[in-house]
Amino acid sequence: MAESPPHSDESYIHTEHHYFQRVGWLRAAVLGANDGILSTAGLVIGVASAEASTGAILTAGLAGLVAGAMSMAAGEYVSVSSQADLEKADLAVERAALKSHPEAELEELTDIYLKRGLTPETAREVARQLTEHDALEAHARDELGMSDAVAARPVQAAFSSAASFTVGAALPIFAAVAAPAGQITPVVAAVSLVSLAVLGALSARAGGASKLRASARVVFWGVAAMVVTGVIGHLFGTVV
Repeated sequence: MAESPPHSDESYIHTEHHYFQRVGWLRAAVLGANDGILSTAGLVIGVASAEASTGAILTAGLAGLVAGAMSMAAGEYVSVSSQADLEKADLAVERAALKSHPEAELEELTDIYLKRGLTPETAREVARQLTEHDALEAHARDELGMSDAVAARPVQAAFSSAASFTVGAALPIFAAVAAPAGQITPVVAAVSLVSLAVLGALSARAGGASKLRASARVVFWGVAAMVVTGVIGHLFGTVV
């Protein structure tokens, strides 16, 4: 009796889990949280190393949180808006070309599919059918590399960065509040490094990457930033 091929059951449904569709919000969220933890922890440790009062340390931390969140939101919105403007300009050029030179655009699309390995007949037929369905979408995707997964979303990027920065920055501030007198620097450093390691692991899990490598990467830079700011604060010995 011949064996049935694997997954021959008609009820079997093939599914694949991909991560690339998360790139839009994941990049902004991870960048915001990482920057929130790192910059605020560095600020708090730097001021604490200058032998400032607890009130001055917390004031500096809160000021850093607010300023950082607003800066992240503005920076993400402006940069992603620039990307959106470029996408709109390219689509306008492509739309005009499709209107003025439809045959040349059809040949261009055919060449793209030829280079991807299709036979001339199949490439031409695919290009023709996609052009009839939605010519601009076909050219945006296959000629310009645009897709919904990587489309510019300025408001989403700004909100994700600001919100994640706020959450990240709150961790070292809470650690400073809870730290015993005279122990702000080691407590903030420990909490921040653990938070960075956890953030690295979570971002790697969301992106399907190595958790250990991602955690080690952010912890390394976290240690470097805290050491530098601590040394500067200690050397100057005053709040600047």
